[in-house]
Amino acid sequence: MQVRSQQGDTLDALVFRYLGASSGYVEQALTLNPSLAALGAVLPAGTMVTLPDAMEAPTSARDSISLWE
Repeated sequence: MQVRSQQGDTLDALVFRYLGASSGYVEQALTLNPSLAALGAVLPAGTMVTLPDAMEAPTSARDSISLWE
């Protein structure tokens, strides 16, 4: 997915806005967009950024505990 940065965006904020999490995705985004690191912490407005595909969080069979089991 390609997205365009807004004024004041950092890469982690951009990733979080579109993917709902930043852990692991920021590193993948930097791999997909090696030239972003040279732009600094705050991306120029209008920068096109390729984001990685969102992964589903693994779920376990027991996400909650029941007191009456």
